[in-house]
Order: sequence, then C-alpha cells, then structure tokens
Amino acid sequence: MLYGRATEQGVINRLLSEAQAGRSGALLIRGEPGIGKTALLNHAAGAGNLRVLRGTGVESEAELPFAGLHLLLRPVLDRVRALPEPQERALRAAFGLASVQAGDRLLVGLAVLSLLSELTEDGPLLVLVDDAHWLDRASTEALLFAARRLDAEGVALIIAAREPFTAQGVAELPVKGLDATASAALLGDGISPVVRYRVLAEAQGNPLALIELPAAAPADGTALPLTSRVQDAFLGQVRQLPEATQGLLAVASAEDTGDLDVVLRAAAGFGDFLEDLHPAESAGLVQVEAGIMTFRHPLVRAAVYQGTPPSLRLAVHRALAAALDGPDDADRRAWHLAMAATGPDEEVAAELERTAVRASDRSGYAAAATAYERAARLSARPETQARRLTLAAETAAWAGELDRAGALAEQGVRRLAAIAEAASTAPAAPASTGGLPEGEGSRAGDHAERAGDPALRARLIHVRATADFLRGAPHTAHEALLRGAEVAEGARAARMLLQALHTAWYIGAPELGRTVARIGALPLPEKDPLAPVVGFITTALSRSAALPSLAEVVAEARRAGADSPRDLVQLCGVGLTIGQDEEVGEAAGSLVAEARALGNIGVLPTLLFFLAETEMFHGRHRDALTTASEGLRIARDTGQAQWAGQLGSFLAYLAALEGDDERCRRHVTEALGEGTANTGWTTWALGALDLGCGKVEAALSRLEPSAGGYQVSQTRCVPDLVEAAVRLGVPERAAGAFARYREWARYTRRPWAEALVLRCRALLEDSEEHFVAALRLDGRPFERARTELLYGERLRRTRRKAGARVHLRAALETFEQLEATPWARRARVELSATGSAAPTASAPGVLARLTPQELQIVRLAAQGLSNRDIAAQLFLSPRTVGYHLYKAYPKLGVASRGELATITLFS
Repeated sequence: MLYGRATEQGVINRLLSEAQAGRSGALLIRGEPGIGKTALLNHAAGAGNLRVLRGTGVESEAELPFAGLHLLLRPVLDRVRALPEPQERALRAAFGLASVQAGDRLLVGLAVLSLLSELTEDGPLLVLVDDAHWLDRASTEALLFAARRLDAEGVALIIAAREPFTAQGVAELPVKGLDATASAALLGDGISPVVRYRVLAEAQGNPLALIELPAAAPADGTALPLTSRVQDAFLGQVRQLPEATQGLLAVASAEDTGDLDVVLRAAAGFGDFLEDLHPAESAGLVQVEAGIMTFRHPLVRAAVYQGTPPSLRLAVHRALAAALDGPDDADRRAWHLAMAATGPDEEVAAELERTAVRASDRSGYAAAATAYERAARLSARPETQARRLTLAAETAAWAGELDRAGALAEQGVRRLAAIAEAASTAPAAPASTGGLPEGEGSRAGDHAERAGDPALRARLIHVRATADFLRGAPHTAHEALLRGAEVAEGARAARMLLQALHTAWYIGAPELGRTVARIGALPLPEKDPLAPVVGFITTALSRSAALPSLAEVVAEARRAGADSPRDLVQLCGVGLTIGQDEEVGEAAGSLVAEARALGNIGVLPTLLFFLAETEMFHGRHRDALTTASEGLRIARDTGQAQWAGQLGSFLAYLAALEGDDERCRRHVTEALGEGTANTGWTTWALGALDLGCGKVEAALSRLEPSAGGYQVSQTRCVPDLVEAAVRLGVPERAAGAFARYREWARYTRRPWAEALVLRCRALLEDSEEHFVAALRLDGRPFERARTELLYGERLRRTRRKAGARVHLRAALETFEQLEATPWARRARVELSATGSAAPTASAPGVLARLTPQELQIVRLAAQGLSNRDIAAQLFLSPRTVGYHLYKAYPKLGVASRGELATITLFS
C-alpha cells in the first residue's frame, strides 16, 4: 500500500490508460533518495494490463557505453532482427554484438524507438527505468531520444531518477515528502512517543527515512543531511553482521552489477564464501535470485561502499579485476584496475585507452571521453598525458558535452605548454607509444603524439573553439581557430579555417573578408578532397572570378573523396549567398537522402534548413514548412540550439507571409530563446509581417539597419525595404542597400534576381517600363505576384483599370495558392477599387488540410514506401506512421494507400 500518493498514482494511471488506448507517453519521476520513486514504479508495474520491460541504472557501469540500455533490452533482443538494417546494425554494435564502424550515436535512439514499436505488436508496453541518474550517457541519450518521439505506439515509458537528472521534452512528476497524516500512517504504532516525534521531524516525509530511522534515532544526535542519516542507519545494521559477511558485502558493493559468481570469486581471496551471505539475507539487506545479488536499496550499497576502509576498498577493486577474466570483461576489468590505482600506472592507463577505443567504436563517445580522461591522469609521461587529454576532449565534443570538451582541451593546452617549457631546459625524451601494442589506438590518429606538439595543439584548439562557438561565443572561437590553423596542416587546417568562416559569419563583414582571404591563401594540393570546396567558397564570397557551378563542385569533391556530408554541407550555405538556389536545392536534397540512409541524424537540421530555404524561394511554401518543421524537431531532439534558432526564425518568416501574427511572434521568441547568434531571419520575419499588414513605417525601421548585408536574409529582404521606403515617401533610405543588392544580382546572373532589381527600380524611379521588363523575366511565384500587385496598383492610380485588373487578378490567384493572406487581402481591395468584383476566395487546397508531418508521410506512402521504410526515413516509429496515415486519409477523401496516386501531392 502507498500512503499519501493518490495524486502521483493518478498521473501514472492516466499514462497507462493512454497506452492501453494506443497512445504513447513518457514520464520522468524525480525526487530525492528514498522518497518513493521505486514504489511508484512498482505501482505502475502492477496497475495495468501491460507487458512490462524493466531496467535500472547501475552506478559501477555508468562509464560503460550502452550498459544500462543493454540491461533493459536484453530480454527482447531476439526482436532486433525486425528493425531496418541500419538500425539493427547500430543497436548490435552498441551492445558489442557486432563489429561495425562507429556512426551517429543518435541512430541507436531511433533503433530503440523502432524496437519498442515492434514490441507493441504483442500489446501495449510499459517500460520502467529506475535510478536513471546512474545510467551511462549513451543509454540516457538513446532512451530520451526515443521518449521524445513516442506518439501512437501504445508505449508508456516511466523513468525514475534523483536530482539533478533532467529529461528535456518529457513530462515530469516531482515527488515530494509525505504530508503529516501519511507520514504518521506509514510510521505506524509500536514506538515510543519521543522516538516517534523525533523521526517525524527528521524524516521530513521521506518514506525510506520513516522506515529506517526508528532503529537509529536513539543514538543519532547529529544534524547530518537526511540521506547521510539514512545511510548511517543502514551502516549500523551492517556493522552488527559477522565480519566475513561484512567483507562479502564490501566486495558486492564495489561490483554492483550483482553477478554473484564474480562477487564470490573475488571474495574468496579474502576468505569469504557463499554461506557468509546468509546473515545479510536474513537481515533483509540483500537478496539473491537467479544468480544476481541485489541490495535492498541503493543507499544500502552506498553505505557499505563508503563505510569500507580505503585500503580494503583498493584491495576489493584489485580482486574484482582479477575475477573478471573473461574476453567480454575487459572494460569492467579496466575500470576496477583504475579504481585500485594509487598513482601513475601506464599499464592500467593503456587498458583504459583500449576501453575508450572500444567505446568510440560503439558510438559511446561520453564513456570514451571519461576513459581517456582517466587514462590521462594515470599516464606516466607528460607527452602521453597530453595525447590522451586531446582524445578525451575530442570524444567529449562528439558526445555533445561542450563544457566538458572545452575544459579538457584547456587542460591539454596547459599540459603542452608545460612540456614546451620543460623541453627548453632539457633534451626531449624519446617518443612513446603510451603502452599500446602497435596497431591499436583511436580513430582520431594512433599515437598522435608522434606528430609533435603542433599537431596536438591544433586539435585541442579546434575542440575548444567548437565548444566556444556552439556555446554562443563566436568571437572567442574565431580567434582560436585562426591561431590553430597556423600550426595545423593540410585538411585539418582547411577544416579549421572553414569553421572560422562559419564563426565569422556571425561576427561581421570585415572578419568574414579576412577569413576568406586566409582560406584562399591555404596551400592545398590540387587533388585534396577539400580543394574544390575551398576554391568554390573563396571565389563565391570574394567574387574574385567567374561564378563556379555548385553542382560541378559537389561532383568534383565527391570524386576526390570528400567526407560527405561534413565537407559538403557548407557549400549549400555559401551557394545560397550567391543565388544558386536551384543547385543548392539539388545538393541539399541529395545530402539529406544520404544522411537519412546512413542514419546521420545530427547533420540533418543544417541540411533541412538549406533545403527549406530553396523550397520557399521557389514558391513551395508548404514544402518549406514541412521541411523546416522536421528540421526544428530534430534540432531540438539533438540539442542543437544554433540550428533550432535558425529553423525557428525561418518558420517565423513563413508565418509572416501567411499573416499569422501569433505564430510568427511565437517562433521569433522561441528562436531568440534558443540562443542563436543570427537574427537576420527574425528581423526579416517581423519586417515582412509589418509590411504585409500595412505597417509600413514599422517595416522600414525594422529592416533598414541590416538590409543589404551579406547574409541570405539580409540580402533578400532588400526589395521589401525598397517597397516600404517608397510607400513612405523616403526612397533615399533604401538607396545604399539597393545599390549593394544590384551589384549582388549582377554577380548572380539569375533572371529572378534581375526581375527583382527591375521591380525596385520601377518603384524608385516610378517607371512603368521597368515593371513591364520585370514581368518579362522568369521570376519566382511569390515575388512575381508582388510585382503584378505593385504594377496593378500603379495602373489603377493612373486610371487604367482594365490593365490593372489583369495583373491584380494574377497576383490574387498566386497569393491565394500560397496562402499569403495579407497580400491576397491587399490584392482584393485593389481589384475592387477598379470596379471589378473580386472573385470568391477559392477553398484551401486538399494539402492544406494536412499537418506538415502528415503531408510528409502521405507523399512517401504515395511513392510506394512501406510504413517501416517511412519510419526509418523520418525517424519515427512504424506505428506512428500508420497513425498519421489513418488521420490523413479522411482529410484527403481516400480510403487506402492505393488511392493516394490519384491525388496531386506535390506542388
């Protein structure tokens, strides 16, 4: 029976009911030790008619990648064969069941989602994870990635953890202490009033304390924190047991996976055997079942471990390392040896480095970083320590732990400085392999110290700068990257300068220009894979030669062996700055497909942003909304605040075109809150919203400061600025920005860009001739409609109503197709002013009835892809795909997948 937990039980019961109805949900139960989190999980396990899958975090395995996830999913690994092949491969590799090249660590999370969906074929599923604060980082990431994408599978996922564990995007149920009535009921009768009063006061409603403190209360005169008092109560019970039993518990507390065979083998060296365990079982402190020994509560284990004398604790870890002699025990053995080390030990450090390599190969980058860091502390030589700190910093960055990566890189830089200072006064020591057999090492470069300090320094600077940039310090990152590129060579120098270009993008034109010049001066061999990339970027941004074709550059870089999509993604951004929208659309679409096939989730937000821009510029606003919405969802799932901000800003602009004030401003607020350093799109969004709603002065004031800049949004908002300035009667306020825009359009040599130049000239010079010339050119749908509108307005003002009607009707038709409501409204008013009744607004197209995700799914279904194939592409579960199709069919007026071919689903 649970006392005082009716509210918490109600939340859990609703979640279980939803799962039984086919709707998924996730919940984080969070509270202090002993507060009753496990009891609530037990309630959930028995409250509903759901299949239960249960796991727990294990403190001693917190540094073993995917250890917690493996414990959770071990009973259902026979179902892994049903997953899409890349996901099956990723999950097997994560668990060490297959040897494959490391990939995107988030692909494992997608595999978990698919596996949970597969399990619901047998009915609703309840997944319980206790002590999540002790899960390894890789397991936590995978579980939370799946939790955020649960939708229509019939899965209830409940996670229990202590503070400060967090789960962004997951509902939280905080668990506080019991009230006075419930505390008294749980405490029960049979204790003296004095002890009762004291326990109620000290327990503060903590159920575990209410149960355990009565026995310890008479002797407890200290003011220790509650958790410490409860641990002391447990330790008091342990101290009453025979000495051999205490020794056996000390071994078990250091090997808390509960493997009884390992515990007994290690304990045998201290003269402790299985029969010594019985007093602990009788006291209810431990239980043994199916060869697994578990403590009654994690605080019992903590009390035993912390109460073990240090000398004995070191001996216990050595004994456990000796007992773990199987081929699959290397990682656990290495960590026990590390815990037993009392000073530098190159042999143990080398073992830990091997552990780190294996963790990286399984995409367990956080665990690898920890192993490299510990190996560095145990390293006998400064040079080896510096190399391992470098590897630790790099893998921490791959894990997304930016603060940690920056701190490790800083340690590495200081270590290199100390080595350099020592080298100035003493001969350099011979190079060492760091205790690793020849042929072993990290994927970042075996025995990198052989390359000398400059190579390590460049790598450390690169890591530190990347962390600084993503944490919102572009100036610091930019300076570091430029310095680092001076000591780097070849491809690393090129990548550092290309990243410096990205940071300069958010600083200003002068820094951007200087960085472009540095990249252009980089001596790269002609056959280097990055040579065509560098050549394109420098030519495009410096406008130093004829404009190259992005498509040709992408093909050349691929042939030369460029690392796709990492080395090619920046080409898309630069291509947009010079107007190669068609080529960028093709390249981004190809790279998106490649990333989906490889399960490279992390790069998708960037690519989807560029793809959405091209779709919008070509008048496919609905497609752009769908693409950007997916990119934003993935950016938030993967913690990419920079791209979440960019995509949110872009979605704000799309909302502005539709005249949706509330949605536009919400996206702007969220985008700025994401921490993005680029406000170009948010500025254009709010300016376009003002202009469309007739707030011309506000639009001019908003756009004027940044229009005409080098960023995509700053360049392409100039026609809006010109229109606002002319309508307000101050055309001179747009003159400078327009002059820069005109030069840009001349360089792009694109008809649609020239058409916009002509429209601006028509406004600035009050020239009908330029309107006519603009409409002769091939323009984009939305911008062409605006030209038709402006020309029609001019014709109406000069009393040529018949001619005005032709252009105003054409503008109105396009605006309605694009759902550009404020612009359609303006065209209707102008058309009515010509004396011609505006046609009745056409009903929204069939695609407008679908959400962006539904549209994405039905398009793929119409191409013949199965639910499983669609799920793999969109990083959803097959059941969620089926659910969205089920909702979409009635909206489209179809009853089956086969009928989708009869509907025009592509604009």
